[in-house]
Amino acid sequence: MVVLQEVFNVVPTSESEEFQLPTQTSLSLTFFDILWLRLPPVQRVFFYEFPHPTHLFFDTLLPKLKHSLSLALAHFFPLAGHLTWPLHSQKPIINYKSGDTVPLTVAVSEADFNHLAGTDLYEAKEIPHLLPHLTISHEKATLLALQATLFPNSGFSIGITSHHAVLDGKTSTSFIKSWAYLCRESQSPTSLPPELIPFYDREVIKDPNHLGVKYVSDWLEQNGPNNRSLLVWDLQAPEDATRGIFQLSRSDIEKLKQIVVSKKKGNNTNLRLSTFVLSIAYACVFRVRAEETKNKRVMLALNVDCRARLEPPIPPTYFGNCVGARLAIAETREILGEDGLIVVVDALNDALGSLKDGALSGAENWSRWLLESFSDDVRIIGVAGSPRFEAYSNDFGWGRPKKVEMASIDRTGALCLSDSKNGDGVEVSFVSNKRAMETFAYLFANGLRS
Repeated sequence: MVVLQEVFNVVPTSESEEFQLPTQTSLSLTFFDILWLRLPPVQRVFFYEFPHPTHLFFDTLLPKLKHSLSLALAHFFPLAGHLTWPLHSQKPIINYKSGDTVPLTVAVSEADFNHLAGTDLYEAKEIPHLLPHLTISHEKATLLALQATLFPNSGFSIGITSHHAVLDGKTSTSFIKSWAYLCRESQSPTSLPPELIPFYDREVIKDPNHLGVKYVSDWLEQNGPNNRSLLVWDLQAPEDATRGIFQLSRSDIEKLKQIVVSKKKGNNTNLRLSTFVLSIAYACVFRVRAEETKNKRVMLALNVDCRARLEPPIPPTYFGNCVGARLAIAETREILGEDGLIVVVDALNDALGSLKDGALSGAENWSRWLLESFSDDVRIIGVAGSPRFEAYSNDFGWGRPKKVEMASIDRTGALCLSDSKNGDGVEVSFVSNKRAMETFAYLFANGLRS
């Protein structure tokens, strides 16, 4: 499928006299980072239309991508470094030194761009050739890898693979936005707008309950004792894995809200009926039905950005992980019942309602939730992404993406929520077997028709 491939090692480069790259620096992982230490890398693919001859890609587009990437990495320089776990350190450390690089793979694909960037279901195995890989061993791990793939006369894609213990969704998105901004504004100075400049001070993350020590201990005991390995979990996509992206418009979401309000019959004073809650609840109900879930209970694992919820709040541009967890649990038989939507909305409200007790309430259990196996009676579905990331705003100078995929959900089984291509509502995506996806597509499309 790939007919040409070359790897460029891109060095962070500052062209601004106001900003000088450090020659060497280290960042210790916080408890927020350590929680994700051995989770698989997060992967996304952005598809862009580019109906031009191949030579224009290599002569015009690629040089701008490489140059702007070098400038963006100057601001996000730790991403060129490595994650290590020295014997003298209680926690893993990000080390960066002058000369470190990030690999940018450039490839040409014979695949059908319009098929991959379209709205139809397609096999999950059609996308891995658009994604680069991190180099991870027991002792050392790279943090970021990028790939630009040309589909001649049709378009190109940008694939990003990032280490989960170093970047959460917000930081990863900020990096992509910075790269796109510097590429798009190539005639302007090399500085970033304030809302994109990363904040590196780790001292703002307080850990009075020694969560970092607990999470480190839990990882050391995994295949331990004293297992200091940095190897990540090797999760595999299921057989017959099929991808799908489904849209809910603003009017769809408003209709969902009216359904919930009418069925609650006034008992909705403290009810959260956000786009997030309604979209996830709607998708969850039909996924449980389409996959013919047999488990007694369904558990939605929610990620919550804690930056604005900590005491005191930390800057929104904080570099690293700052994500907490909440679990929304419901009985499968109730989800399959007539009021399944209400059941899941209530479960989500119960889970998110605990945030009033503080973003870190229950944090002592987060590693247990992640590392310990739940009963076979429980079906766990993660929830990834956020419409607030505005993935479709990433314009490198040749227009907005035609499609954005969270590629790594084929292994995690998560539901992914994103803003929509046309700006109307949200997109929900996930990966399952072909039969379940076809059933879900029908239920999802017809669930609001009345």
